[in-house]
Amino acid sequence: MKMHPHPVAEEDEGTFADWRIAAKSIPAFWLVYALTVVARALLGTDPWTSLLNKLPTIAVGMLLTAGIYAAMRLFAFKRSLTALAVTAAVGSLIAASAQGILLVALDGHFKPSKEEFRFQTTEGFTIIEKGDTLKVERAAQDPLVLTMPHMNAMDSSKQIRWAADAAVTWFFFFAAWSAFYLASVAQANALNVQRRLADAESAAQSAQVRALRYQVNPHFLFNTLNSLSSLVMTGRPERAEAMLLALSTFFRTSLSLDPSADVSLAEEIDLQRLYLDIEKARFPDRLQVEIDVPADLQAARLPALLLQPIVENAIKYGVSKSRKAVLIRIEARHLGDGRMVVEISNRLKHGGADQLPAATHEGTGLGLSNVCQRLEARFRTRASCRYGPMTTGGFKVSLTMPIETNV
Repeated sequence: MKMHPHPVAEEDEGTFADWRIAAKSIPAFWLVYALTVVARALLGTDPWTSLLNKLPTIAVGMLLTAGIYAAMRLFAFKRSLTALAVTAAVGSLIAASAQGILLVALDGHFKPSKEEFRFQTTEGFTIIEKGDTLKVERAAQDPLVLTMPHMNAMDSSKQIRWAADAAVTWFFFFAAWSAFYLASVAQANALNVQRRLADAESAAQSAQVRALRYQVNPHFLFNTLNSLSSLVMTGRPERAEAMLLALSTFFRTSLSLDPSADVSLAEEIDLQRLYLDIEKARFPDRLQVEIDVPADLQAARLPALLLQPIVENAIKYGVSKSRKAVLIRIEARHLGDGRMVVEISNRLKHGGADQLPAATHEGTGLGLSNVCQRLEARFRTRASCRYGPMTTGGFKVSLTMPIETNV
């Protein structure tokens, strides 16, 4: 897929895909302007005339703002934010000029206000302004009434100057809306990039977890088939049959799981019980199992079959290497900081001065490496994987991870 720097729109978006932003922001901006007009009008004695005279300005202004939006989407669609900004600036200038020209053209059609303004000059005259007329009251003389010409009746230079003055004011209003729209687009782009990065990271993590999980079953199957072969060759068909039944149940259960899904700790322990039942068919006298999982941790989530390679290694480097009974213990407990630790260990059942053979401390190859990678892929820095020999003999693996109970 080809990527463009600082894209303005998604590849599958339509030209006016973000029309809801314009549909909400344009009326909102002009509503603010209308409220200022209302506030000003209510200070006078003829508010309704002032409001009616402003309605054409508001209506045309909304249409011009919509035109700026349409220009940006038509001429700068899928381009950079710079292209949008240039289009917005040009559009705001044109819209402001049109608004100024409109005010000049409509000046003669506005209804005269009945509001009266009276003030005293330094020369002692009283001037009364009402609508388009000025009345000058003079002592001992008749009042002088002046009628101001409408803007469209003045010469062209004055009309242009008046329209230009109005356009300057309106330009900043249109530019303000354009700036708001550009900020919305920039924020949408930033969120879109962030979402794409999150999706890409999630996909990569999911692929990594799947790849690591797919390594588990072949590894486990290879070891189990070797065990079956040993049972058959040594003339123990009953134990081989029991192992086959347990193996069938184990694979029917494990293969039904989504390779990238989590399971509860209780479900994971049940899977390990099935596996240990298989191994008990091989080592009925040498394999002892203890499982201690608190009830309030059984719903905690972790990657499926995460414990499988560890339990395999506990048997491979413990039970199969010893002539005495070996205890495999699976324990989970709280750490008090929103995390838990799951520990798998093996040691001689009756302890004493004897220890498991040195093979217990050898490298654990694919199994433990797989577990640590899966734990990191799932929980990142919130989890840790530690392992090593115990001072009392045997080997222990400790998996620390956050307690997550959401499915």
